[in-house]
Amino acid sequence: MQFLYAKPQVFCLKILSSDELLCLFDSVSNLKHRTILFTAYACGLRVSELINLKVSDIDSNRMMVRIEHGKGGKDRYTILSVRLLKELRLYWLKYRPGNWLFYSGINKNKLSRATPQQVFKKAKIKAGIKKNVVFHSLRHNFATNLLEAGVDIRTIQILMGHTSITSTAIYLHVARKDLGSAKSPLDLLYVPNTCSVK
Repeated sequence: MQFLYAKPQVFCLKILSSDELLCLFDSVSNLKHRTILFTAYACGLRVSELINLKVSDIDSNRMMVRIEHGKGGKDRYTILSVRLLKELRLYWLKYRPGNWLFYSGINKNKLSRATPQQVFKKAKIKAGIKKNVVFHSLRHNFATNLLEAGVDIRTIQILMGHTSITSTAIYLHVARKDLGSAKSPLDLLYVPNTCSVK
C-alpha cells in the first residue's frame, strides 16, 4: 500500500542527456566555475556539501573525496574521477585555495550557497538547455548515470549518503539501463503488412 502513496515528484526528475551535460560544461570558460560544476556532478554533491569541501578532503591516493557533515551530520566518501582530479590540479595551480576548496573574496571564505546555483543557471542559459533543471540536477544525473553504467543501487546509496534505499530507488524510474532494452509489445508480435486503408 505504501507504493500507492508515493510522492508524485519522484517521477518528475529531470535528467540531462550526455549531450546536454557536455554543452553545459563547454559553456563555462571560467576555470573555477567549470570546476565547481564538474565537482558537483562527478561526486554527486549537494550544494551544501560542495561549498563545505576542504582541500584536505581530496584524497588522490585513494581516489576518494571525503564529505564531512553531509545531510544529517553524517560523514561519507564518494569517488574521485580521474578527469576531475586533472581539473582540480589545474584549478589549484591557478587559484591556490587555502582551507576551503572553493572560496569567495580576498579573505578566501567559503562560497555562499547561491554562487554554485548562479553558475549553473548562467551555464544552462548559455548552453541553450530548456529543461527545468537546477544545480541539484547534477546530483540526480550522477546517480542516474551510475545506475545506467551498471553500478548496483546499494553502492549508489552509499555514495549519495542516503539513509534509506528508498531514496535511491527513485532513480530506477528515470534510468534508461533497463528501459532502453525493452521492446514495445507491438514489436514482439508478428503483424503482416498493413492493408490499404479503405
